[in-house]
Amino acid sequence: MHDFNGLGLLSPLSAGLSAAGYTKPTPIQAQALPAALAGRDVLGLAQTGTGKTAAFALPVLQALAKADKRARPHYPRALIMLPTRELALQVGTVFDLLGMQLPFTNAVVHGGVSINPQIKALAAGVDILIATPGRLIDLMDQGKCKLDNVVLFVLDEADRMLDMGFLPAVKKIVAKLPKTGRQTMFFSATMPNDVSGLAGSLLHDHVRVEVTPPATTVERIDQSVIHLDMAQKAPTLVKLLSDPAVETAIIFTRTKHGANKLAAQLAGAGLGADAYHANKSQNARERALDAFRAGKTRALVATDIAARGIDVDLITHVFNYDLPEVADAYVHRIGRTGRAGRAGTAVSLVTPADRPLLKQI
Repeated sequence: MHDFNGLGLLSPLSAGLSAAGYTKPTPIQAQALPAALAGRDVLGLAQTGTGKTAAFALPVLQALAKADKRARPHYPRALIMLPTRELALQVGTVFDLLGMQLPFTNAVVHGGVSINPQIKALAAGVDILIATPGRLIDLMDQGKCKLDNVVLFVLDEADRMLDMGFLPAVKKIVAKLPKTGRQTMFFSATMPNDVSGLAGSLLHDHVRVEVTPPATTVERIDQSVIHLDMAQKAPTLVKLLSDPAVETAIIFTRTKHGANKLAAQLAGAGLGADAYHANKSQNARERALDAFRAGKTRALVATDIAARGIDVDLITHVFNYDLPEVADAYVHRIGRTGRAGRAGTAVSLVTPADRPLLKQI
């Protein structure tokens, strides 16, 4: 599929694509759209930044337009679930652009802000509800949002959702969705067992589409390895971070506990660093990210899945305090630096026990 013309999109959607600047489908769009527009359930394996939002937004808008029904107060027709406020707002913007010539209303509901305007929007009738799990459950518990009429359900960034501890909330929400007459689209970058199990419980007769980003390493990144013993790791990192050339850095650890411990060690050494992972509250993560962007802290200590929420162009260094268990993750990690045409530096701390992982990389 080289363009969007052969998909049978309604003319208002074609106009929305032009207005949004979409000209050529990305690989995930080319694979997912024919099945999704035909009403099939879709399981999509794709990273953030592959164009997957349009891969589910276009089928949602087209299906609603063809059904030619409007939402009743408190009863949305489509539900899009995302793990974070930032992602929910981004997805809301895409729906605004693509659906600009359609009469549908959409609302983004998330925590951290007053619930009252969100209650008001739902009371007026929302066709497309874009939500984070915690706030959606608050609205459901108050009787302000009912899912009985949802005909389209999208779960995006499923692995990150579960890593952030949202599985009980997701299950509670899914239990309130109609069992039949519903199209489901499920997207995740990785498929660990708990994500695979959730997908299996949600999808019926689905099409699986997969886009693996090319595992090529950006040439602008200067990569190096330091061989050391476990006891030397923290002191070596402190020494590396003390170099003024390290303006902004992301430090990768394998576990959330490891991130907390290392951030505390760095703070104890007088180096500004915040832990950034799924066990932190959304507000704590946003504060850490704001401080990082503003230059108040020089380093974030992050786990792989949480790091997908860090979208900062000016990262000078990436440190692999722990090597990733999966070789492909190395490419995604170091790709956090060397962006927007700038040079970057990636340093990996490797103990004797890490050598098999290093060999894979």
